Amino acid sequence: MTLTLSTVLLFGIASVIAIKTKSTSAGAAALLFLFGFFTAGTGAYGPIRDLVASLARFLSDLGN
Repeated sequence: MTLTLSTVLLFGIASVIAIKTKSTSAGAAALLFLFGFFTAGTGAYGPIRDLVASLARFLSDLGN
């Protein structure tokens, strides 16, 4: 069985957690940028989405 979650939903949840814990690291800033980027759907959406998908595939392949 495959579970599919929206990227926007995942980044939204992570952003709320980052804000609630008052996390101000570079990682939190990148997380909030990605959340805003995915929700905006600008012209640069395609290349950044491909980069994130590639990173996700790389991390997935590490487990195999």
